[in-house]
Amino acid sequence: MTDAQDEAWLDDEAGRLVRPYTVSNGRTRPSAHFDLLTQVVATGTRPNAYLGPDYEQVLDLCGVPLSVAEVAAHMRLPAVITKVLLSDLVQHDALTTRAPHVMRAGSPTDRNLLEAVLNGLRKRL
Repeated sequence: MTDAQDEAWLDDEAGRLVRPYTVSNGRTRPSAHFDLLTQVVATGTRPNAYLGPDYEQVLDLCGVPLSVAEVAAHMRLPAVITKVLLSDLVQHDALTTRAPHVMRAGSPTDRNLLEAVLNGLRKRL
């Protein structure tokens, strides 16, 4: 959805004009388990049936790997509703998931990660 299309569904005072439960057809429980840090990425396969504009927007966003939290933020939806959308797309083989990377207990710090964070901070300052 473009910014102009997005504006039609947003009101500065009221917020999103289509309520979140409407987007998920009243469902509040995803059919798959997602952590907020779970990475999702589009597979390139589109669902056989048109699911709606929110699903299309999710697929467009997920051309690159994003976390569930990032998708929710871009969509301006609560995380639980975003998880419902994502689980529907996973069932249609349009998205694939990857568990968040967890550091091993024996390695409390990852030098490459710390250097990347330091480099990023240096660029911003």
